[in-house]
Amino acid sequence: MSERDDPGTIGRRVQRLRADRGLTQRQLAEPAYTPAYISTLEAGRVRASDDALRHIAERLGVAFEELATGRPAHLVTDLRLRLTEAQRVLATGDTETAAEQYTELLTEAEGNGFAEERAAALLGLGECGIDSGELTAARRHFERAEQVLSEIDAPLPARVPALRGRAVSHYLAGELRYAVYLLESTLDELNRGGLHDPDALLLLYASVIGPYMDMGAHARAAQAAEYALALAPQAGDPALVARMHRSVARTLLAEGRVTEADASLAKAAELYRRLQIRTELANCHWMRGYVYAQHGDLERAEAELREAQTMLTAKRAALYTSQVAVELADVLHRRGKSEEAAALLHGVLSDLSPERGALHSAAAHRLLGIIAEDARDTETAEEHYVRALSLLERAGAAGDLADLCRLLGDLLRRTGRVEAALDAYRTGLGHRTAPGTTTLGPAPAQPPL
Repeated sequence: MSERDDPGTIGRRVQRLRADRGLTQRQLAEPAYTPAYISTLEAGRVRASDDALRHIAERLGVAFEELATGRPAHLVTDLRLRLTEAQRVLATGDTETAAEQYTELLTEAEGNGFAEERAAALLGLGECGIDSGELTAARRHFERAEQVLSEIDAPLPARVPALRGRAVSHYLAGELRYAVYLLESTLDELNRGGLHDPDALLLLYASVIGPYMDMGAHARAAQAAEYALALAPQAGDPALVARMHRSVARTLLAEGRVTEADASLAKAAELYRRLQIRTELANCHWMRGYVYAQHGDLERAEAELREAQTMLTAKRAALYTSQVAVELADVLHRRGKSEEAAALLHGVLSDLSPERGALHSAAAHRLLGIIAEDARDTETAEEHYVRALSLLERAGAAGDLADLCRLLGDLLRRTGRVEAALDAYRTGLGHRTAPGTTTLGPAPAQPPL
């Protein structure tokens, strides 16, 4: 709840409302308080407790929020109603419209001093930035949301969406190690502190899979996917129930039943947040597809990856979709569908840039190089490998760099450029053996599943 006004302002407000209603100080005070207490309060010489303000608000026939802040209760409830509408719009994939709504809501929340609603609007803008690929702006929104929540002493589970959003924006910008640090340290704090919030844990475990995979930490990625899928049944498809709660809230608000409307809106907001977790669950299907591909079960791998792609495309989550598309293209190539794979990869590259999805661009170039080599087009293959190398060096993806240097070295050797091939191999070995590039610290504490 927003901070209250100072005692003098509240005292004058109580005196004015009491006079408007023709009540004496005794009538306002009884049976819980004394007329002297009301007199002292109205004079601004005492800071009333929440219980005292609730008693006075009930006697005056106003909401506690209105008495404490001077703002009619319907203002914050109306704002929450529109926040759930923006959540619905974002959850169904209309990022541009959602961003416009969140921007307007942020301005109103700031103007009225509604801290929790301000944080919710900032989180929404951050998610819009992730979906549209505006990663720097997204990170700033998440940082501001985290700051607002910290200022009102929100518990860690309530701050997880902001922390996770910040980590994901770093990850998608190619800053793998820092993203993993943020996610793992938050998981560790939750699990060791007994803060076992299923949605918060699901959000973190699903989000850490991608960075783990790109760093070569496959065992940790598989463990995170296992935990996420175990938690997933508690975050089923909530869209229908959320719509019901929004409708109920509108009806209650029209009848002046503000407190009950607020309760319905809180349920709707939580359900829409769970609906957005579909994007995270798509990562788990991607992980399954990767595991099947590693074991040579390409048919099942393709099915899992197409399921992940469908879930992500429905949400228009461009960067995540690109990640899955590259993995799917690899499976398609291995199944003899190289033309379809190449078309998929060229589509990925048209949506990305070095500053936005560098790792996914590098993976697409690497695979296009392999496809070109298979078609005996060594010049095109070399061009793709060199582009991928440049992108990976910028991101510091050590395992991928070593593999790419091997591919480039093999190509150079086959075309008679032995010295250049040796240079490529040496570069790859340097990345493979560089201290700290492929290792992580101790794994975070496990959840009590």
